[in-house]
Amino acid sequence: MKPLEGITVLEFSTMITASFAAMMMAEQGARVIKVEPMNVGDPMRYIGANKGGISSLFANCNRGKQSIRVNLKEEDGQSLIREMIPHVDIFIHNFRPGVMDKLNLGSASLRALQPKLIYAAISGFGKEGPLGGAPAYDPIIQAQAGLTATQGRNNEPAFFRTLICDKITAYTACQAVTCALYVREKTGQGQHIDLSMLDSSLFFVFPDGFQNHTLLDPDHEPGALLIDLLYELSPTKDGAITVSAATDEMQMRALIALGIEHLLVDERFNSFEKMVTNLQEFKGLVAEAYLQFTTDEILHKLQAADVPCARSLDKDEVLAQEQLAANDTVGLLDHPIMGKMRIIKSPARFGGQRLEPSRPSPDHGENTAEVLRDFEFSAERIQTMTERGIVA
Repeated sequence: MKPLEGITVLEFSTMITASFAAMMMAEQGARVIKVEPMNVGDPMRYIGANKGGISSLFANCNRGKQSIRVNLKEEDGQSLIREMIPHVDIFIHNFRPGVMDKLNLGSASLRALQPKLIYAAISGFGKEGPLGGAPAYDPIIQAQAGLTATQGRNNEPAFFRTLICDKITAYTACQAVTCALYVREKTGQGQHIDLSMLDSSLFFVFPDGFQNHTLLDPDHEPGALLIDLLYELSPTKDGAITVSAATDEMQMRALIALGIEHLLVDERFNSFEKMVTNLQEFKGLVAEAYLQFTTDEILHKLQAADVPCARSLDKDEVLAQEQLAANDTVGLLDHPIMGKMRIIKSPARFGGQRLEPSRPSPDHGENTAEVLRDFEFSAERIQTMTERGIVA
């Protein structure tokens, strides 16, 4: 039995945040019904590599779900959703603050219909303040939450080249929702959850990225950031590796393996504090040592010394590595429209078992009639709503 079996989720989402959060819940056994607009549906369907009119980005964020098309601009479409609510456990959306209230699907009115409902509202910046209700996309939040400042060097900001803030927010939303489910088990009551991309992303980057913005008393001593100590690619004769010698003992073993153990007694570097003070000079001497070896040679030396190290893999090499096969991380899925697909399985094992996806991502409105029948709408009513353009 999967952990969330028996839980029903209604998802109203465009792009990543709510979609990815709901997909994780689907992987864990929840029934996730994705409610999409009548015309083109979630715009993520059409971005990037695609087959059969469905993008791989959409497929990666929406497997395990059912899709229904509902015209929420019409009162009858809104009423249809409200009739479903007594049978729903989680309602999640990422529309701007106030949009759901205008559609008569706000938190207070829906939780009046279903007191056990967990209503999760994801926004870019929150409901209040000068940016409350402002549009937000991943690059905007990266810039305003300090991720570009953390990623950059020499006061030159740089982006993480992945939708990191979207996915951070999705993980945060999934954790918050399942936490609310636990509270509901104890109290019998649902609740409203507000979550912003800005808050989620700053919470994520703050522990290490803002080390020197944490202590406020004037007698504190600033220190080097971990990102400056650990995140280096070291060129070799034929490539590059990364080494994370994070303790004095590891540093000693690495220097011995490189044949430059004399630096251990060098007055400039013979303590951690001195090494940090003279970090650039130290790095230069170590870099010269790496250039004396091929990548394979230096990996063998460092691994034999039990120093954490790795070759920088390209994407094909990442997927081909033996460790992923041993972990049963990569799977294949047959999609009825997109054909064979590679997937990455849900990371958490429950009872030692991987969670397999229950179904591939849905076509736009693929499950409308099926879902409405399950919610006890009559065939005649479904037909009438279809003819009137309320559902499709």
